[in-house]
Amino acid sequence: MEDESGEARVVSLRLRRSDHDITNTVQVSSWRAVSEAVHDIFVDLYPNGQWNPLRKAFRDFDDLFRGRTPGYLGCDTVYHDIQHTLDMTLAMARLIKGHEQTHSRAEQLGAGRAMIGIITSLLHDSGYIRHAADEGHLHGAEFTRSHVTRSAIFLDRYLAENGLGAAAPMARQIVHYTGYEVDFSQIHIANRKDRTLGHLLGTADLMAQMADRCYLEKCRDRLFPEFVLGGIAMYLDPQGHLVIRYRSGLDLLRNTLDFYETQCTRRLDHDFGGVHRCMKAVFDGRNPYMVSLDKNIFYLKRVLRGERWPLLRRHPPCILADGESVERVRCLVADRLRQLRAQAA
Repeated sequence: MEDESGEARVVSLRLRRSDHDITNTVQVSSWRAVSEAVHDIFVDLYPNGQWNPLRKAFRDFDDLFRGRTPGYLGCDTVYHDIQHTLDMTLAMARLIKGHEQTHSRAEQLGAGRAMIGIITSLLHDSGYIRHAADEGHLHGAEFTRSHVTRSAIFLDRYLAENGLGAAAPMARQIVHYTGYEVDFSQIHIANRKDRTLGHLLGTADLMAQMADRCYLEKCRDRLFPEFVLGGIAMYLDPQGHLVIRYRSGLDLLRNTLDFYETQCTRRLDHDFGGVHRCMKAVFDGRNPYMVSLDKNIFYLKRVLRGERWPLLRRHPPCILADGESVERVRCLVADRLRQLRAQAA
């Protein structure tokens, strides 16, 4: 667990804006702001590296998630929204920087591998995006159980179309470090540096979302609706009985502490090799992501002790494709719950 010290650090966290990164300096709801921050990291690490493919990837990401890419409908997932991906991508670039600063030249990832890692970050949730011709699905969250595999397929095509096809087999594998569809023992990566890139990717995804200033509110108000639409929170078993894992957003929060103590800590410290420690090289010996993550868990414990749910009162922005809204998701969730209960009756 990271320690917070110094009044300035406490104040900076207290005044942190909900649409900004962990340092409160980068607007992670803006692809341009994140692109600029990642650009500065990339060119500082790799003065001779190719930035143009990354510049294009940021623009392509924005087009895809905003619904401007032909054949796709844009982002409608309220937890896995545009801000989440940008926040995670910035964390990934910083982890890469920390890795390169703490390893010898022979052990460094290099510009090409780092570029693929950042592109994979930008597209790691592309599997939530619906196809325009898909009339069988009303919402991207319906792909919750398969979105990582869908992201791998999208990445494969995207890299091939942009002259990076040689890296596609690796990207298809490492993107699974961000999900739960494939057991990590089944991710086949022979190259040690590629595996490290995957560990950095999985760490960035998990660490950034759990360090989000509004993580607890987002779990309650946004992840639960996605779990309902994705058939995770409740579903009908083969006998037609209603199986309930999470009754509400509050019930999901009650289980979040167990997720942290079992899944999260094991992934960060064991499955991903503790690469989150690379972040300390970027921030003078401390990891502000882990500070904020620990702060969220501490606050959750405080809330749970007395069921003091009114303490969770933040209203974070939700960055979706044009025409999409949180209200539409609420209506879909209400319809889905009515359908499930009617079918189980």
